[in-house]
Amino acid sequence: MKIALIGYGKMGKTIEQVALKRGHEIVLKITTANQHQMDTEHLQLADVAIEFTRPESARENVLKCLAAGINVVCGTTGWNESLEDACKSTQTHNVAFLHASNFSVGVNIFFEVNKLLASLMNSQPEYSVSIEETHHTQKKDAPSGTAITLAEQIIPAIERLKGWSLNTEDDRATLPIIAHRIENVPGTHKISYSSSIDTIDIIHTAHNRDGFALGAVLAAEYIMGKNGIFTMKDVLGIK
Repeated sequence: MKIALIGYGKMGKTIEQVALKRGHEIVLKITTANQHQMDTEHLQLADVAIEFTRPESARENVLKCLAAGINVVCGTTGWNESLEDACKSTQTHNVAFLHASNFSVGVNIFFEVNKLLASLMNSQPEYSVSIEETHHTQKKDAPSGTAITLAEQIIPAIERLKGWSLNTEDDRATLPIIAHRIENVPGTHKISYSSSIDTIDIIHTAHNRDGFALGAVLAAEYIMGKNGIFTMKDVLGIK
């Protein structure tokens, strides 16, 4: 498989290492130094583009790839308001698009555990729920896309919750997300249900970027030759 890496920071470099080990070829690397190569001629050298950049550039990057007829895996978070544009473009150009807030196999299993626990806690009003996430200082969006995904799974399942807020605990109807930024932390997410009697915690801790990179490459392998809109549940066969 021929891959275009849109974004060649720490994550892009880790994806490159994983992809090469799996026998794939990197045919294009887009950085701030060669944005002029973000065109149809260069993009069409690839079978799939993997996009990990910044929220302010993700929409344009993804739409350019889709318009060039290239399937796209996107791991940039913080641009959810424009995802519908990408989905429409996917259908228009008859290609494939997969966006995930987190590509880690472990995190995607964690998502399923989170949904199950939330459904069990709906009938336990004595417990208050909170999310705490910690990432490296280079991560600019807060809360993380993963934390938002976790919150969006919990809120519909627990009837007493009406929404989420960042770094505040206003009332029991609001799910607080506490975000920390610390040097050299790949990513930790903790969900806590606390009562006066006890606390239930579920935690996912990433030890490095390798799990995220492997998941992105697995996603690229999955959408190779397909068209449509997919998620990591499709990649991992989670029903």
